[in-house]
Amino acid sequence: MVFSWLNIAIIIGLLVGVAFAGGPLIGSLLLAPKARGGELHTPYECGIRPHGSPWGRFGINYYFYALLFLAFDVDVLYLFPVAVHYPGSIGWLPLLKVFIFLAALGLGCIYFWKKGVFTWPRRIR
Repeated sequence: MVFSWLNIAIIIGLLVGVAFAGGPLIGSLLLAPKARGGELHTPYECGIRPHGSPWGRFGINYYFYALLFLAFDVDVLYLFPVAVHYPGSIGWLPLLKVFIFLAALGLGCIYFWKKGVFTWPRRIR
C-alpha cells in the first residue's frame, strides 16, 4: 500500500483528535486533587444540604410527557431541512408534502388530547 500526503494528513488529524479528547481526561486524572470521604459522595442540590432520600419516586406521567416531547420535537426537526430546500423548489408539490406532514402531527396531537394524555392527575401515587 502506498501512502500519499492525504493519508498521512488523515492519520495526523486522527491522532491530534484523540490527543485533544484524551489529553484533558488524562490531565484531570493526574492533576485533580484527591479528596476522600466527607461530603464528596452526597448529591449536589444547588449548594443546599440535601434532605430526604435521594431515591425519590416520580409518577409515570413525567415519563409520558418526556416521551411525547421527544417524539414531537424530533418530528419538528424534520421541518428545518424542508425550510432550507423549499425556496429552491418548483411547484405546489413540496408545499402539499409539508401540509401533509403538519396534518399528521396535528392528528397525533388531537389523538393524544382525546385519549387524555395531556390532562394532569390531581394526585400522583
